[in-house]
This record gives sequence, structure tokens and C-alpha cells, in this order.
Amino acid sequence: MAEQRRMRENEGLSQLLRDHLTEWSERTGITVEVWALPEQKVPPKVADNVYATVREALDNVARHSGARVVSIALTVGRTGLRLTVSDGGRGFEPGTTGRGIVAMHAYLAEIGGRLAVNPVPGAGTTVSGFVPAEMLTRYAEA
Repeated sequence: MAEQRRMRENEGLSQLLRDHLTEWSERTGITVEVWALPEQKVPPKVADNVYATVREALDNVARHSGARVVSIALTVGRTGLRLTVSDGGRGFEPGTTGRGIVAMHAYLAEIGGRLAVNPVPGAGTTVSGFVPAEMLTRYAEA
């Protein structure tokens, strides 16, 4: 994947996400509010999987939500990496699952992370991910 190659060439996750969010917003007409992106480097394997998770979340917003605005925050702190993608679209019934949700769970599980998807019918969906600090350290040393 070209995006993964660019990350390995030191472009970094934050810049790759900025570029993707700009292109995605222009293509879909959905406004993106960026609340936070990490300044520090993220290990390539973690960055690859987090990037894939964000892309899948955005694809779901574009395909299913009807939202006009999506918000994203990605931070790295003492406890680990946290990701939130939230839209104010139509939401869906809790417990519903599909290919996109399954894929996002798999991307984060592969790097020792976890994902929560919180839909509110008629009010939007929030996708939250977490990768513990010890997994960031493990992949940084690999």
C-alpha cells in the first residue's frame, strides 16, 4: 500500500492522516473537524493499522451515516494511543455489525488494541479505539 510506504519513509501518521482527511473531505463533501493528531512518531505497524481503522471508519461515514460533519481525534499519551471518529449522522441500531466494523476490530486487535462502536439511532455514531502503551513500546522495539 502506497500509504504504508510513505509512512515508512518518515512522513508519519499525522501527515498521512491530514492528507487523507483533506482528500476524503473534498471527495465526499463531508466536513472534517480535526481535534487532535499526535506530534510524536508512532511505530509503523501501529500506524498502518490505525490508519486502516480510520479509513474504514470514514468509509462507513460516507456510505451509511448521511452526516455532513465528522470529527476525529487521535492522541498518544502515557497510557497509550486513543482514537475517536464521531459523526452526527443517522446512526444505527446497537448490536448491528457489518464488514467495516469487523475489519476495524481486526485492525486494532492485531496490534493489541480494542475498539468500541457506539451508535445512537437518529443521532450518529462514535468509533473509539485504544492501543495500550506497552504495545506501542513492543512495536517500536520490533
